[in-house]
Amino acid sequence: MSSTQSLVALIKGELKSQGLSYAELAQALALSESSVKRMLAPGGEMPLSRVDEICRVLKLDFAELAARLARESPTQRVLSLEQEKAVVADPKLLLVAICCLSLWALEDVLARYRLSEADAVAALVKLDRLGVIELRPGNRYKLKVAKTLRWRPQGPVMTFFRERVMADFFAGGFDGEGELLTLVHGEFGAGHARELAERLQRTADDFARQHLLDQKLPSADKRPYSVVIGLRSWVFEAFRDLERPGLGLTRTPNARSR
Repeated sequence: MSSTQSLVALIKGELKSQGLSYAELAQALALSESSVKRMLAPGGEMPLSRVDEICRVLKLDFAELAARLARESPTQRVLSLEQEKAVVADPKLLLVAICCLSLWALEDVLARYRLSEADAVAALVKLDRLGVIELRPGNRYKLKVAKTLRWRPQGPVMTFFRERVMADFFAGGFDGEGELLTLVHGEFGAGHARELAERLQRTADDFARQHLLDQKLPSADKRPYSVVIGLRSWVFEAFRDLERPGLGLTRTPNARSR
């Protein structure tokens, strides 16, 4: 079941538990009953604004609905070292894996990239064997890992990112519509750092949820975005070289011994 279908299923379940009919929901939304039925039917369109309206009718907080959806989603957030090695060893497999994490259909992959259908299907089969997806009839699939999958910090995929991707990503001006690049430095307790890391993870989860909610938008109304979130106890190398002996952050992994 896709995430959009899962969201619709949650809404239907809540309507049933509250004893609300489609007709009553339609009246509350100032829509026709047929419009509500189409919206909640397989393949129906449901913009984020409409989800908010339905939540108000159901007296549900959107965050609560999203949390329920997350609980029913795959929970595996880290691949094994062997899985990562296999994914990054083949550029075509890595490409299809990233497309799967973005929930692209096979047709979308073939329309965007110069891959043969045989190569793309072979990649899906291998991802199924690796436990990343569950391949279904018609070359459809279900993710068996969380969309906010965390690559191993020193693993093969992050090594590939540092060597082949990072310079290209940060070479941009970050001055386009909806783009942002900011660097903030500060000092605070380790407990607060953990709290901040948790909030940043929730931001990544929000990014993933918005991607899921916008799946039904026409391709012309969507643009590809990537978000990189990093929090690290770190001092710029040029500044470390100017630190007085014994006063620098010598306890951190990136500090040089004096």
